[in-house]
Amino acid sequence: MNHLISPSMLSADFTNLQAEIEMINNSEADWFHLDIMDGMFVPNITFGMPVIKKMKKHAIKPFDVHLMIEDPSRYIKDFADAGTDILTVHYETCKHLHRTIQVIKQNGMKAGVALNPHTPVSLLENILEDIDMVLIMSVNPGFGGQKFIPSSLNKISTLKQMIQEKGLNTIIEVDGGVTLNNAAEILNAGADVLVAGSAVFNTTSPTKTINQLKNIK
Repeated sequence: MNHLISPSMLSADFTNLQAEIEMINNSEADWFHLDIMDGMFVPNITFGMPVIKKMKKHAIKPFDVHLMIEDPSRYIKDFADAGTDILTVHYETCKHLHRTIQVIKQNGMKAGVALNPHTPVSLLENILEDIDMVLIMSVNPGFGGQKFIPSSLNKISTLKQMIQEKGLNTIIEVDGGVTLNNAAEILNAGADVLVAGSAVFNTTSPTKTINQLKNIK
Protein backbone atom coordinates (compact mmCIF):
# COMPACT_ATOMS: atom_id res chain seq x y z
CA MET A 1 0.00 0.00 0.00
CA ASN A 2 1.04 3.61 -0.49
CA HIS A 3 1.80 5.26 2.81
CA LEU A 4 -0.82 7.44 4.50
CA ILE A 5 -0.54 10.85 6.16
CA SER A 6 -2.50 11.60 9.33
CA PRO A 7 -1.91 15.22 10.46
CA SER A 8 -2.13 15.61 14.21
CA MET A 9 -4.77 18.17 15.12
CA LEU A 10 -3.02 18.67 18.47
CA SER A 11 -0.83 21.18 16.62
CA ALA A 12 -3.70 22.92 14.82
CA ASP A 13 -4.86 26.45 15.59
CA PHE A 14 -7.96 25.83 17.72
CA THR A 15 -8.98 29.48 17.44
CA ASN A 16 -9.46 28.83 13.73
CA LEU A 17 -10.38 25.16 13.80
CA GLN A 18 -12.88 25.07 10.96
CA ALA A 19 -10.30 26.56 8.58
CA GLU A 20 -7.74 23.98 9.72
CA ILE A 21 -10.26 21.18 9.07
CA GLU A 22 -11.00 22.54 5.61
CA MET A 23 -7.27 22.67 4.90
CA ILE A 24 -6.95 18.97 5.73
CA ASN A 25 -10.08 18.19 3.71
CA ASN A 26 -8.57 19.86 0.64
CA SER A 27 -5.07 18.45 1.08
CA GLU A 28 -3.55 15.06 0.20
CA ALA A 29 -3.83 13.97 3.84
CA ASP A 30 -5.65 10.67 4.37
CA TRP A 31 -6.88 10.91 7.97
CA PHE A 32 -7.34 13.32 10.86
CA HIS A 33 -5.22 12.27 13.86
CA LEU A 34 -6.88 13.23 17.15
CA ASP A 35 -4.90 12.90 20.40
CA ILE A 36 -7.12 12.49 23.46
CA MET A 37 -5.32 13.03 26.80
CA ASP A 38 -6.76 12.87 30.32
CA GLY A 39 -4.01 14.42 32.45
CA MET A 40 -3.48 11.08 34.21
CA PHE A 41 -1.82 8.66 31.78
CA VAL A 42 0.05 11.62 30.29
CA PRO A 43 0.72 15.06 31.85
CA ASN A 44 -1.57 16.98 29.55
CA ILE A 45 -5.30 17.43 28.85
CA THR A 46 -6.69 17.98 25.34
CA PHE A 47 -10.29 17.58 24.17
CA GLY A 48 -13.06 15.02 24.22
CA MET A 49 -16.28 13.88 22.59
CA PRO A 50 -18.02 17.28 22.20
CA VAL A 51 -15.12 18.66 20.14
CA ILE A 52 -14.89 15.50 18.04
CA LYS A 53 -18.62 15.68 17.27
CA LYS A 54 -18.27 19.30 16.16
CA MET A 55 -15.26 18.49 13.99
CA LYS A 56 -17.05 15.54 12.39
CA LYS A 57 -19.68 17.89 10.96
CA HIS A 58 -17.02 19.51 8.78
CA ALA A 59 -14.44 16.76 8.19
CA ILE A 60 -14.69 14.49 5.16
CA LYS A 61 -11.83 12.13 6.00
CA PRO A 62 -11.60 9.34 8.60
CA PHE A 63 -10.95 10.13 12.26
CA ASP A 64 -7.86 8.36 13.61
CA VAL A 65 -8.34 8.73 17.37
CA HIS A 66 -5.47 8.01 19.76
CA LEU A 67 -6.54 7.57 23.38
CA MET A 68 -3.85 8.49 25.89
CA ILE A 69 -6.17 7.91 28.82
CA GLU A 70 -6.53 5.55 31.76
CA ASP A 71 -9.10 2.75 31.48
CA PRO A 72 -10.15 3.56 27.89
CA SER A 73 -12.78 0.81 27.86
CA ARG A 74 -15.15 3.17 29.69
CA TYR A 75 -15.50 5.40 26.65
CA ILE A 76 -15.37 3.11 23.61
CA LYS A 77 -19.04 3.54 22.67
CA ASP A 78 -18.86 7.29 23.28
CA PHE A 79 -16.01 7.66 20.82
CA ALA A 80 -17.83 5.51 18.28
CA ASP A 81 -20.93 7.69 18.64
CA ALA A 82 -18.79 10.81 18.23
CA GLY A 83 -17.66 9.67 14.78
CA THR A 84 -14.40 7.79 15.35
CA ASP A 85 -13.30 5.48 12.53
CA ILE A 86 -10.08 4.06 14.02
CA LEU A 87 -9.69 3.88 17.79
CA THR A 88 -6.24 3.28 19.26
CA VAL A 89 -5.68 2.42 22.92
CA HIS A 90 -2.39 2.07 24.77
CA TYR A 91 -1.08 -1.36 25.69
CA GLU A 92 0.04 0.19 28.97
CA THR A 93 -3.50 1.21 30.01
CA CYS A 94 -5.46 -1.97 29.23
CA LYS A 95 -5.78 -4.74 31.81
CA HIS A 96 -7.78 -6.86 29.36
CA LEU A 97 -6.45 -5.82 25.97
CA HIS A 98 -8.10 -8.57 23.92
CA ARG A 99 -11.51 -7.73 25.38
CA THR A 100 -10.97 -4.01 24.69
CA ILE A 101 -10.06 -4.70 21.06
CA GLN A 102 -13.15 -6.82 20.58
CA VAL A 103 -15.41 -4.12 22.03
CA ILE A 104 -13.86 -1.52 19.72
CA LYS A 105 -14.67 -3.71 16.72
CA GLN A 106 -18.16 -4.50 18.00
CA ASN A 107 -18.79 -0.77 17.97
CA GLY A 108 -17.96 -0.56 14.28
CA MET A 109 -14.44 0.87 14.48
CA LYS A 110 -11.03 -0.44 13.49
CA ALA A 111 -8.83 -1.24 16.48
CA GLY A 112 -5.33 0.04 17.09
CA VAL A 113 -2.84 -0.52 19.91
CA ALA A 114 -0.18 2.04 20.80
CA LEU A 115 3.18 1.29 22.40
CA ASN A 116 5.21 3.76 24.43
CA PRO A 117 8.93 4.09 23.58
CA HIS A 118 9.97 1.69 26.37
CA THR A 119 7.39 -1.00 25.52
CA PRO A 120 8.74 -3.84 23.31
CA VAL A 121 6.76 -4.95 20.26
CA SER A 122 7.18 -8.58 21.34
CA LEU A 123 4.36 -8.04 23.85
CA LEU A 124 1.91 -7.98 20.94
CA GLU A 125 2.94 -11.44 19.71
CA ASN A 126 -0.23 -13.19 20.86
CA ILE A 127 -2.70 -10.50 19.88
CA LEU A 128 -1.28 -9.06 16.67
CA GLU A 129 -3.73 -10.92 14.45
CA ASP A 130 -6.65 -9.17 16.18
CA ILE A 131 -5.29 -5.65 15.63
CA ASP A 132 -5.88 -3.49 12.56
CA MET A 133 -3.07 -1.08 13.40
CA VAL A 134 -0.11 -0.70 15.76
CA LEU A 135 0.94 2.82 16.71
CA ILE A 136 4.62 3.14 17.55
CA MET A 137 5.19 6.17 19.75
CA SER A 138 8.53 7.62 18.67
CA VAL A 139 8.44 10.23 21.46
CA ASN A 140 7.18 10.06 25.03
CA PRO A 141 3.44 10.73 24.79
CA GLY A 142 1.83 13.88 26.12
CA PHE A 143 3.18 16.82 24.15
CA GLY A 144 3.80 17.77 20.53
CA GLY A 145 7.04 19.12 19.12
CA GLN A 146 9.40 16.50 20.60
CA LYS A 147 12.39 14.98 18.80
CA PHE A 148 12.16 11.54 17.22
CA ILE A 149 13.71 8.73 19.32
CA PRO A 150 16.14 6.93 16.93
CA SER A 151 15.67 3.48 18.53
CA SER A 152 12.08 3.60 17.26
CA LEU A 153 13.39 2.57 13.83
CA ASN A 154 14.43 -0.83 15.20
CA LYS A 155 11.00 -1.29 16.77
CA ILE A 156 9.30 -0.48 13.47
CA SER A 157 11.42 -2.95 11.50
CA THR A 158 11.02 -5.69 14.12
CA LEU A 159 7.25 -5.21 14.15
CA LYS A 160 7.13 -5.24 10.35
CA GLN A 161 8.94 -8.56 10.33
CA MET A 162 6.49 -10.01 12.87
CA ILE A 163 3.54 -8.90 10.73
CA GLN A 164 5.02 -10.34 7.54
CA GLU A 165 5.96 -13.65 9.16
CA LYS A 166 2.37 -14.06 10.32
CA GLY A 167 0.96 -13.08 6.92
CA LEU A 168 -1.12 -10.27 8.41
CA ASN A 169 -2.41 -7.00 7.01
CA THR A 170 -1.85 -5.04 10.22
CA ILE A 171 -0.53 -1.57 9.44
CA ILE A 172 2.09 0.41 11.35
CA GLU A 173 1.55 4.03 12.31
CA VAL A 174 4.36 6.19 13.70
CA ASP A 175 3.72 9.25 15.85
CA GLY A 176 6.29 11.64 17.28
CA GLY A 177 8.98 13.81 15.79
CA VAL A 178 8.11 12.91 12.19
CA THR A 179 9.54 15.49 9.77
CA LEU A 180 10.45 15.82 6.12
CA ASN A 181 14.04 15.04 7.15
CA ASN A 182 13.35 11.63 8.68
CA ALA A 183 10.12 10.49 6.99
CA ALA A 184 11.89 8.43 4.31
CA GLU A 185 13.91 6.58 6.93
CA ILE A 186 10.78 5.84 8.95
CA LEU A 187 8.94 4.55 5.88
CA ASN A 188 11.92 2.43 4.85
CA ALA A 189 11.87 0.83 8.30
CA GLY A 190 8.33 -0.36 7.61
CA ALA A 191 5.87 2.36 8.59
CA ASP A 192 2.58 2.63 6.68
CA VAL A 193 1.11 5.77 8.29
CA LEU A 194 2.94 8.94 9.31
CA VAL A 195 1.48 11.21 11.98
CA ALA A 196 2.82 14.74 11.69
CA GLY A 197 1.75 17.66 13.84
CA SER A 198 4.29 20.44 14.26
CA ALA A 199 5.96 19.46 10.99
CA VAL A 200 2.70 20.30 9.18
CA PHE A 201 0.97 23.05 11.10
CA ASN A 202 4.08 25.05 11.99
CA THR A 203 5.05 25.59 8.37
CA THR A 204 4.17 28.48 6.07
CA SER A 205 2.26 26.11 3.79
CA PRO A 206 0.79 23.06 5.59
CA THR A 207 -0.82 21.84 2.36
CA LYS A 208 2.54 21.82 0.60
CA THR A 209 4.19 20.00 3.52
CA ILE A 210 1.48 17.34 3.44
CA ASN A 211 2.07 16.96 -0.29
CA GLN A 212 5.80 16.54 0.29
CA LEU A 213 5.24 13.94 3.04
CA LYS A 214 2.74 12.09 0.88
CA ASN A 215 5.10 11.88 -2.07
CA ILE A 216 8.23 10.69 -0.28
CA LYS A 217 9.43 7.48 -1.87
